Amino acid sequence: MKNVYDIIRRPMITEKTTKLIEERKYTFEVAPGANKIEVKEAVEKIFDVNVIDVNIINVHRKKRRVGKYEGMRPAVRKAIVTLAEGQKLDVFEV
Repeated sequence: MKNVYDIIRRPMITEKTTKLIEERKYTFEVAPGANKIEVKEAVEKIFDVNVIDVNIINVHRKKRRVGKYEGMRPAVRKAIVTLAEGQKLDVFEV
């Protein structure tokens, strides 16, 4: 098995993901090759919580332009993790 810190890269905190926290759903950027089982085991091991469900989303790269310069925004793989009733992650608390 891979190192759990290689699978979970960082939490994603946006306005949309902050609203999902009310439903016990937390969003992470994960490694490109990570699957649902690896993400579930990594979150349970790092945060000591019970994971009920994992949804994975591939966000494709997009064109980005600043003035006359063009480039691409990188592609990312996101995982939305649903926790058991009554559990929460303190990482996302403000």
